[in-house]
Amino acid sequence: MNFAQENQAGSRMTSFGIVILLHVLMIWALASGLARKVVEAVKGPIETKVIEEVKPPPPEPEKIVPPPPDLKAPPPPFVPLPEIQVQAPPPPNAPVVQNTTPAPAVDVRPAPPPAPVQAPPAAPVPTGKVSAGMLCPTLVKPEMPGINYEGVAEYKVLGTVKGGRVVAVEVAVKRGVPDRRAQRQLITAIENAVREYKCTTDGVFEQEFVFKIE
Repeated sequence: MNFAQENQAGSRMTSFGIVILLHVLMIWALASGLARKVVEAVKGPIETKVIEEVKPPPPEPEKIVPPPPDLKAPPPPFVPLPEIQVQAPPPPNAPVVQNTTPAPAVDVRPAPPPAPVQAPPAAPVPTGKVSAGMLCPTLVKPEMPGINYEGVAEYKVLGTVKGGRVVAVEVAVKRGVPDRRAQRQLITAIENAVREYKCTTDGVFEQEFVFKIE
């Protein structure tokens, strides 16, 4: 068995060697043939040629454009002027005489001015002392101050009205209170109320105030 295997291995090596040898011969033949052809191609004659420069074509001659024709309009046709007939002016008319009788004069006089409007007579100013309601239609009630007193207090006021307002107030004590501070507070309340009256007539009025303090 070993001998048969060795024979097979030897035959294989021989066939491989033959194949390699054939390849080497083919490569050598190809290489030698190509080298000869290259040498022959190099040894051939060398030809030289002179290449002429390509000249551009000559430019075209300029075209001379003739001037445009002078087109003139034809002269207008002759038209004769129309005949103008002159007529003689008509004879002047006879003057017309008009009757220029002057119109009667009209007496134009300005209208008399209207009579002046008389102002209504002013209301008579009352003389002497009157009540406050006659001079001042709007009266103001005095505010009662908070005082520690029980009883009745009476005061008499004398007021002077000018220009629709009370300009002077005089307070007289008819029946006062023993406490001076409380009495002064009552008099101040009366004066403040009287000065707020709205009056329509100038004059002097009298008014009494009675306080019932409980």
